[in-house]
Amino acid sequence: MSHKQNYMARMELNKQNRLATGLLSDRFPDVSSIVINMTYYQNGVNQVLMLRTVNVLPRDFAYFNMECMIKGCVGGGFDLTSVIADMIKTHKRVGKGKLSCCGKADTLASDHASIAYEIGIQYNKRSQ
Repeated sequence: MSHKQNYMARMELNKQNRLATGLLSDRFPDVSSIVINMTYYQNGVNQVLMLRTVNVLPRDFAYFNMECMIKGCVGGGFDLTSVIADMIKTHKRVGKGKLSCCGKADTLASDHASIAYEIGIQYNKRSQ
């Protein structure tokens, strides 16, 4: 039962964090869409854990904190908020980079996961 309670508490916190960020249309009104392509890596024999694409539209929350996909990782993830905010501030259309998970667990190495990302931002015509 404890696992279910932890899961429910984590989902509620995630929901509140999303609500706190506001909608993309409110926070970044000049943006018409954001596409985030990520490759998740893990330590081990099969290093590529997952390929993931996230599409963010004006009606979506401006929440860019992606969870770590490694089971047992606590407090980790990949926060792309500052990357995206800087791209929008400078009106960049494409950005690439890498991030490492800073989550902790007794059984995980400090470099247990990372992502390579490519972000594409489309702006409204009137803002160009």
